[in-house]
Amino acid sequence: MAKTETPSGGPSGVLVVDKARGPTSHDVVGRARALLRTREVGHAGTLDPMATGVLVLGVREGTKLLPYLTAHDKTYEARVVLGESTETLDAEGAVRTHEAVAPWLVDALARLARVEGGALPPGLVDALDAERGRREQIPPAFSAIRKDGVRAHALARAGVEVALDPRPVRVHALEVTAGSVDPPTLSVRVTADKGYYVRSLGRDLALALGTVGHLSELRRVRSGPFGLGGAVALDPDAARGVIDLATAAALALPTARLDGAAVLQARRGQRVALPEDAAQGPCAWLDDAGALVAIGERAPEGHGRVLRGFAPPAISSAPPPP
Repeated sequence: MAKTETPSGGPSGVLVVDKARGPTSHDVVGRARALLRTREVGHAGTLDPMATGVLVLGVREGTKLLPYLTAHDKTYEARVVLGESTETLDAEGAVRTHEAVAPWLVDALARLARVEGGALPPGLVDALDAERGRREQIPPAFSAIRKDGVRAHALARAGVEVALDPRPVRVHALEVTAGSVDPPTLSVRVTADKGYYVRSLGRDLALALGTVGHLSELRRVRSGPFGLGGAVALDPDAARGVIDLATAAALALPTARLDGAAVLQARRGQRVALPEDAAQGPCAWLDDAGALVAIGERAPEGHGRVLRGFAPPAISSAPPPP
């Protein structure tokens, strides 16, 4: 039977935060727990301390939505400093090596800085195309991936040489947005699936351009359907920014309306008589009033099967900003 806890006092749903540079994602969760007065807060995808931008939080019953929010692609804006590598592949780590940047590339960066337009040089086009077609990526040694049961970043900080296996990735879009020459810097915008490391992009793009590199800035501008336009600051009024469960679920998943009998079946964790237009895979099931009843799927036999049940709403939350 599906579990549907009664929500404690306060709003349940999704809170989109514009994370500042410095705190960890766990720090942001801790701050949200204090402001919203609940331990039931989690996030839908880590941002490094150096990174800023969209961090999606699940609040109370909204934590049940997080597995369905982490799977979405994400868009980032990054600045890659060319000619200098660091241990962590970003500006937080110690400098490891310096290498020259080819004159043709410096010229291209200067043209980008002057916003002259025109075609990118073939060497830069080839490097971008190689990254767009990437199907495997080696994660940074300073990452939360486990190696022999230990976090890779813990091994790296202890001086252990960490060799991580390549992981499947998919890049949906990659474009150059700006350039500068002091230091040689390339600004890019990339959209990729879950599990893609933009720090590795900085390393690999620099190598393809015949040098080394690291990220000096990283900003997540979108995580699935949630963008900076709906992000809020973590302040005493943060509760007003919580997107209600039904709205958040409908942004991330297909929806289906259940009749009264089907709602009762879903709340009991029973087989659910689904409308014909209900999606096969994970789907947000709503009642006649538009409240979220469950996340469910259509079983091979045709009936609905509850994946996660939600308690009836007790408090109305604010809709997302336009």
